[in-house]
Amino acid sequence: MHSVVCIKQVPDSAQIRVHPVTNTIMRQGVPTIINPYDLYAVEEALRVKDKVGGKVTVISMGPPMAEQALRKALSFGADRAILVTDRAFAGSDTLATSYVLASAIAKVAAEEPVDIVFCGKQTIDGDTAQVGPGIARRLDIQQLTYVAKLERLDLDKREIAVQRRAEGGVQVLSTKLPCMITMLEGSNEIRFATMDDMFRAARANVEVWGADTSGVEDKTQCGLKGSPTVVKKVFAPKPREEKAEMIESRDKAPAEIAASTIEVLAAADPALAAEFGPRPPAGA
Repeated sequence: MHSVVCIKQVPDSAQIRVHPVTNTIMRQGVPTIINPYDLYAVEEALRVKDKVGGKVTVISMGPPMAEQALRKALSFGADRAILVTDRAFAGSDTLATSYVLASAIAKVAAEEPVDIVFCGKQTIDGDTAQVGPGIARRLDIQQLTYVAKLERLDLDKREIAVQRRAEGGVQVLSTKLPCMITMLEGSNEIRFATMDDMFRAARANVEVWGADTSGVEDKTQCGLKGSPTVVKKVFAPKPREEKAEMIESRDKAPAEIAASTIEVLAAADPALAAEFGPRPPAGA
């Protein structure tokens, strides 16, 4: 059983800055972390390994400093780490990113077949949830998104069943392997790294693949040239300054408070006034 997990090193969302000219995220001087959703993907891949055996390969596309995130994943128990980095990849949007990652995964699969590709449901810097499905489409494998639980894994039949969170309930879906799975937050409990694994991760060789060694065949689909998404403008919305109106509720019954609230809302909105009409006095 071979699982590949795609992780991303992202800026701490509390300290994100945007370049005023290029409208891209400025990473210099900003603390970075592993995308929180990706940690659940790493944990689920490790649980599959614990249950049925096999291997977990972790891949990240990013600047050289993303090696830190890969070593962190190794300390949790991953077996192999690959950093896909090149100046040609800079500025990639989700379309270009999925192309590069899919190319790298295809190269890994050529060496050793891949059964499941795990991703977090989305990243906290882009919040698009597009890279995982994009990888699945490029690799021509089934995708199971927003997965909350792996329900069944049958290696003999090459089938997997999952619980997928959807509006109004939970869907139980099954498909053949190989497939791509995006994990939801809270879908499992992330383990702590053991001392042995931390020492192993510190000594481990993180493979570095560039544009010429990552399996990318068409460099025009990478970086800014291969990114049709253009950020026209980035701005913070101005807060609206409106005076709050206080409704005194001390020593009043709930019905009286509700009547007062409706009167205030109706006075501000003619449509509400027409719908509710004059309110009877409290206690009537």
